[in-house]
Amino acid sequence: MVAPVIVVGAGIAGLSCARVLSRAGLDVEVVNRGRKVGGRMASRRLDGRSADLGAAFFTVSDPRFAEVVDGWEASGLARPWTDTLTVLDAGAPARSTSGPMRWGTPGGIRSVVEDLAAGLEVAEGQVTVVSRTPGGTLTVDGRPAAAVVLAMPDPQARVLLGDGVQHEAARLDLPFDPVLALAAWWPERTWDSVAAPALFHGAFVNGDDDLAWIADDGRRRGDDAPVLVAHSTAAFALPHLFEPQAAAPAMVAAVRRVLEIPAEPTGYYLQRWSVARPARVRPEPFWLGEQNLGFCGDGWGPVSRVEGAFLSGLALGEALVARLG
Repeated sequence: MVAPVIVVGAGIAGLSCARVLSRAGLDVEVVNRGRKVGGRMASRRLDGRSADLGAAFFTVSDPRFAEVVDGWEASGLARPWTDTLTVLDAGAPARSTSGPMRWGTPGGIRSVVEDLAAGLEVAEGQVTVVSRTPGGTLTVDGRPAAAVVLAMPDPQARVLLGDGVQHEAARLDLPFDPVLALAAWWPERTWDSVAAPALFHGAFVNGDDDLAWIADDGRRRGDDAPVLVAHSTAAFALPHLFEPQAAAPAMVAAVRRVLEIPAEPTGYYLQRWSVARPARVRPEPFWLGEQNLGFCGDGWGPVSRVEGAFLSGLALGEALVARLG
């Protein structure tokens, strides 16, 4: 019996890679270390609706990703959101900035990752160690594999490397910043005046000790719900990683201060991301060793964030098909 390719990580990179392998007729298994697929493309149901707590949006520049996004748009999973966002610089008036179209997801950003997972064998489970036997066989917790893909941030991949592959940790040298994500909701929206005369969709917050980004989740999702999702700075998150909930009141206060919101929210929820975003990116879209251990995901390749992770997994999958197919 031929051992499968085991993909560890069911975020967009791991599933993109697995789809390529499956379509080529290779036996592939995806191990999801969380309860739901998506990784940092995370949504959570709050106050009767889903709010996006991880990746804020995605952009499209590569035709291969554009083809997938076209399918999501046709099926109602994704929608163009905005190409204009607000910039809030400390001590300066608000201004607008235009850029690429940002895409949102009416059903939550996890929904598009769930679409990628359709038809794949995805098993929930904890992975302890990836190793190589003296005879050269790759194993995942003792299970033989024709190849192993670690589709996750470098700090998470490093701790899985065991006997025979520990030297590959040198490839995983990319630091990741922590982020606290706060979702908060009000009876009505009172923050549109910040961006007037334009609509407020979201804001890059520059020079603030506490906040780096605020998204209007109602505008992003298309239902106009009075819900905001704010991301902290790495410096704010770092001292709160062990007791993140203690930081929630300060983040609520920071959002109200920055957007001049007079009232306390009806409710809020805080999510900790210990490894949220790469501090830089590599030029290489993936890494694949001679013994079929590969790494991919956000931080690999010249395109960052969601699209970059998708393309990274795609490229690694194609390289494995060329080697194993």
